[in-house]
Amino acid sequence: MTEWIYQNPILAALLGTLFTYAITALGAALVFPFKNVSKKLFNGLLGFSAGVMIAASFWSLLSPSIDLADELGMIPWVPAVIGFLSGGLFLLVIDRFLPHMHVMTKHEEGIKSSWHRSILLVLAITLHNIPEGLAVGIAFGYAAVAFDSSFAATAAIGGAIALAIGIGLQNFPEGAAVSVPLRREGMSSKKAFMIGQFSGMVEPIAGVIGALLAISMRNSLPYALSFAAGAMIYVVIEELIPESQMMETTKIATVGAMVGFAVMMTLDIALG
Repeated sequence: MTEWIYQNPILAALLGTLFTYAITALGAALVFPFKNVSKKLFNGLLGFSAGVMIAASFWSLLSPSIDLADELGMIPWVPAVIGFLSGGLFLLVIDRFLPHMHVMTKHEEGIKSSWHRSILLVLAITLHNIPEGLAVGIAFGYAAVAFDSSFAATAAIGGAIALAIGIGLQNFPEGAAVSVPLRREGMSSKKAFMIGQFSGMVEPIAGVIGALLAISMRNSLPYALSFAAGAMIYVVIEELIPESQMMETTKIATVGAMVGFAVMMTLDIALG
């Protein structure tokens, strides 16, 4: 399997992000057995997502960026800093102009629009999923081009698989965060599910783009890895952590974040 991924990084990235999309759809499918889900549970799941993304940003993206920059003869911290800040700036610009609605607060941001609220919710989750898809695609591309066939290549492939699994796990609450509120407000289960799962469709597209960029621009790969990390951390700070701390019992979200970080760290170290 390792050899196949090494030889087919684009297809591997597509399959990895199709997995993360499928978990988004699975989360959206909660509308069929449940019309409502506890906000405390939502907060815990959002905290879990934040923990996963923070751990993935370092273990799967920033650390490999620094190692690869050193191998390529660069000043190791330069690509990490530039890429990281560029990823955050990229999301900041999109966040500023793309009309969307925060999942828990229902606060609208971006250019004022008359679009229906369900569309704004989908756009908000889609905004989250772009850097996630890019991160998985870049990780598989990195595994294919960063090293020769060696233990290091096997570790990089394991890290890419761990990242796909981790992103998939944290996509479950994101799918539910779109579909369940729509169902609670009277929308049919089928329609709410379709809207919820649609938000994850951008990940396979972003994943393939990320893999293509990674294998075609080897010298820029340290920047690409840290770019994805910066974009993910922006989502965590801007959306996931604030929205997970919406209730007085914020410790639920805090514990969720700690568990999420530990799970992703374990996956990355065990597989990578």
